[in-house]
Amino acid sequence: MKIQISVDGTAYEVEVEGLEEGSLTSPASVAPPARTTIQSAVVPTAAKLSSHPEDGDTVDETKVCRSPVAGIVVQVHAQAGARVQADELLLVLEAMKMETRISTPVAGTLRSVKVAPGEAVKLNQVLAEFF
Repeated sequence: MKIQISVDGTAYEVEVEGLEEGSLTSPASVAPPARTTIQSAVVPTAAKLSSHPEDGDTVDETKVCRSPVAGIVVQVHAQAGARVQADELLLVLEAMKMETRISTPVAGTLRSVKVAPGEAVKLNQVLAEFF
């Protein structure tokens, strides 16, 4: 069954499966879920995120891309100096066996990509800066 939910004003369509009564099993006997890929992540614009400059640095929130989830960097698709368009794939994060595709929030030139494959990132951590 597909249902639509709304989180912070953004609508999401999700598919759920009903279980028959008595079909629940103990957690020890349940196989771990397979990795799921999310087609794209809604990355809030910097203005919507609370500003938490790292190590006291001041950050121009209109020129950064922050992580919408805590996770591990799986792939980086753009390098410093690259010209990018808005909504272009920047990198892929994995969190709880789900891949989240992070797209650029603005068009411009990448000043720096602050993460590398295999690196753990925190929620709202700066992933990239733009000129």
